[in-house]
Amino acid sequence: MSFLHLSFYSAFTLSSLGLAFHRTHLISALLCLESMMLSMYVALAMWPIQTQTSSFTILPILMLTFSACEAGTGLSLLVASTRTHGSDHLHNFNLLRC
Repeated sequence: MSFLHLSFYSAFTLSSLGLAFHRTHLISALLCLESMMLSMYVALAMWPIQTQTSSFTILPILMLTFSACEAGTGLSLLVASTRTHGSDHLHNFNLLRC
């Protein structure tokens, strides 16, 4: 395993562990999701270079677009939940109650 693969795997693993264990604020969960998407984007962008293909893939650009949409949706949910509940603590949210 090369150093590049190890860095991508460790970045994705650390961000998923951060999402699993540090779920106190919604903004920290969103940041962990963004770091997961960023590590996947860099891995997909470097994939044609690693496999030595000459074709340009559109998949990293498409993933970056979806990541921007996810970030915008997450921030709008953060603003809406902060306005209604007063804070962004995740233990204040009850998904069973409307």
